[in-house]
Amino acid sequence: MKKFNTTAVCIPSKHYMVDLTDRIREIGKMVDAGEYFAINRARQYGKTTTLNLLRKYLSDEYDVISLTFQAIGEAGFESEQLFVKAFCRLLMKKPGNYRLIPNEIKKHFEDFLGRTEREAALDELFIAFSEWCTISEKPLVLIVDEVDSATNNQVFLDFLAQLRDGYISRETDDDAAFQSVILAGITDVRHLKTRIWPEDQHKMNSPWNIASDFDIDMSLSESGIKGMLDEYEADHKTGMDTSAIAKLLRDYTNGYPFLVSRICQLIDEEVGRRTGLKDAWTSAGFDEAVKLLLAENNTLFQSLTKNLNNLPELKASIRSILMEGTRLTWNGQQDAISIMQMYGLIRNEHNTVKIANRIFETLLYNLFLSDEEFKNNAFSREGDLAKNIFVKDGCLDVRMILEGFIRTYHQIFGPLEDRFPEKDGRELFLLYLKPIINETGNYYIEAQTRDQKRTDVIIDYLGQQYIIEMKLWRGERYNAEGEKQISEYLDYFGLSVGYMLSFNFNRNKETGVRRVVIGDKVIYEGTV
Repeated sequence: MKKFNTTAVCIPSKHYMVDLTDRIREIGKMVDAGEYFAINRARQYGKTTTLNLLRKYLSDEYDVISLTFQAIGEAGFESEQLFVKAFCRLLMKKPGNYRLIPNEIKKHFEDFLGRTEREAALDELFIAFSEWCTISEKPLVLIVDEVDSATNNQVFLDFLAQLRDGYISRETDDDAAFQSVILAGITDVRHLKTRIWPEDQHKMNSPWNIASDFDIDMSLSESGIKGMLDEYEADHKTGMDTSAIAKLLRDYTNGYPFLVSRICQLIDEEVGRRTGLKDAWTSAGFDEAVKLLLAENNTLFQSLTKNLNNLPELKASIRSILMEGTRLTWNGQQDAISIMQMYGLIRNEHNTVKIANRIFETLLYNLFLSDEEFKNNAFSREGDLAKNIFVKDGCLDVRMILEGFIRTYHQIFGPLEDRFPEKDGRELFLLYLKPIINETGNYYIEAQTRDQKRTDVIIDYLGQQYIIEMKLWRGERYNAEGEKQISEYLDYFGLSVGYMLSFNFNRNKETGVRRVVIGDKVIYEGTV
């Protein structure tokens, strides 16, 4: 029986996975066209799985040399000689590669490996490659995974420069060279620089500027996810609505492969073990899996938080987008945006910087709120102490939560009269809310409605959704528009009850929570 897999490479015969046939065909067209390119995506974005499938797909028409630079230790990049030897050892020890190497070329590699006095040079390695390309019955394709292991080393830049020279000679002089070269990793090697002019001219250029753009979408589509779930359902017969679960997975992950597989794995193995698979593959089971995922300290989350902590300016930019509603225009040449995209933290949505997906967004909110707890944990403590009174018959009483927050705010700060940034009110409410739902539910900020005027907090709790709009008070007219907007938003979610929380700085305001009926909708409006 197949399983969901989140470690190393996914194998179609062993694991439930989205059908990548169309993606592999599109990449195959680039190989057919003789293009050199890099597949740069964030950690655990399915690069290795894609390369494994691609190697098998190409093997009928091409001899595919496949290796990973992760297998070359740091010492292997200290000099040309050490790199050439390490590269040859990789080629010779991997059976799939070894079978492809002609005997004449094996002798060259064995010579390089056996040298003790005269160093093996990089250009000699590429002369051997050129000879191999000349005598091979099939065109040669080179695939190198995990190139990040090498990007800080000059010898790797020289390796790229040799590939570049081979490509140019192939195009201009019909010299024999690789049909296609594919490099995969997180770092975009097109941005690496090396000297290609004499030292006194100090001119720099990219040794990989011959590479074609790789614009193929590697996220998992909703229809692709549904196909994977249909296969699972045929095996397990849980009665799940595969279309609905696929939509939830896509909405929460934006198709990030690891996140999709990990949520499915948690539903299948963890939630299913507790509730049975029939109840696990529901919206409530999905919410439980998301809660378990966000509580993990998996390698992907570790990598994201480590990168943020190592880059304070990057962390400040992300925090500004989330906590302050800052709108950043997309600019791929801006270093901070380029780095955030490389790490998979953001995406380009209508030329605006957006957090990559809802899971990362909630993870980052939790991270920033934890930072705030060290500065002011009174709201978090009060929410934690009162959390038991906010649940009735398995349902969250959001009206009581609003009342509790307003009461807590007045107890700590007194009447709200001095203006403050909207982000401060948002942070205080989320600090209060988080411990209340922490053990059972999840929350996220609806990105489509986040701006400088209003914020929609969506709570998922035991399969039910609750929508709270937070905003600064800007008068009756604006408030009426807000009531209309949240009423329309409730229609979108199929809900009849919604909530508003306004921070009002008028001295004569009436604080508390009131019930407002708009058409067939009920809105509870809280005023601080």
